[in-house]
Amino acid sequence: MAVDGVVLVVAEASGDVLRPASLELVTVGKQIARDLGGSSVALVIGSEIGSAARQIASAGVDRVLVADDPRLQHLPIDAITAIVTGVIQDVMPSVLLIPATTAGIEYGPRVAARLRLGMAADCIAFSVEDDSLIAVRPVLGGRVQTAVRFGPSRPQIASVRAGCFEQATVGDGGPDSEVVAVELTVDDQRIQVIGVAEKEQAGGVALEEADTIVGGGRGLKEPVNFALVEKLAAALGGAVAATRAVTDAGWRPHHEQVGQTGRSISPRLYIAVGISGAVQHLVGVQGSDYIVAINRDPDAPIFKIASFGIVGDLFDIVPAIINELNA
Repeated sequence: MAVDGVVLVVAEASGDVLRPASLELVTVGKQIARDLGGSSVALVIGSEIGSAARQIASAGVDRVLVADDPRLQHLPIDAITAIVTGVIQDVMPSVLLIPATTAGIEYGPRVAARLRLGMAADCIAFSVEDDSLIAVRPVLGGRVQTAVRFGPSRPQIASVRAGCFEQATVGDGGPDSEVVAVELTVDDQRIQVIGVAEKEQAGGVALEEADTIVGGGRGLKEPVNFALVEKLAAALGGAVAATRAVTDAGWRPHHEQVGQTGRSISPRLYIAVGISGAVQHLVGVQGSDYIVAINRDPDAPIFKIASFGIVGDLFDIVPAIINELNA
């Protein structure tokens, strides 16, 4: 039987570096725990992750569990599945939150299948009603959002899309870490990661790590004009992003796509160049601290969520901004 109100979040770390999605999960987990009148527990998984565990402990969780083992480097799927399943059986949480990362997409459903439970994947919002979790997730290629109400089974399992929530603030102090025994069978080690290729980056900076992102839309008229977006991103030391219409047209690679069917981002600054603001795109960028929109249509939907709006011809405005920055 689950312990009422306990929310378990699975944090991922690469050595001493806590992955940003993990801090977003802490934010969500603490809020759900408050709504349930319970507590938040973080499970940190990886190899040589002492520093990452201290970071998440200082982010305000009530308890920190650490599975630290060389065999967990690069988060092999079968091993992570076994560890998460074992911790669930020990902690007995009401809610389990998993990051919708490359690893989380793999081990999340496996954990749910082992426990014969359902799972809501790629969630972008949560609420609690009558002690039951309600998760909002995009469906039909991002065209529709649906609310999923969990049944009585526990834990209620959901994966969380990165970039949809604020990252919890890392401070000082926090609870001492509790060591999780890493006991793996031969079957748990069938898959081993022997190396990791360099991930694709946009504009020289990875979208997930960029403080500044410049996005371009169909308002740029043709692929060659994306050079303006690249130059503005370079001047700001930021990354390049694009809308689905642009990537579908073959103007930009798909790893730069931002929106419900692409990546959700949460930079300090997002500059939308020639983007009208379809709802699917707005959902993907709403986690940005500040949004600056440049569009000649004063009624463009992007202006409804923009912190600052510039109405005018982007082919005049963007070069002027670049010149000022370079000066």
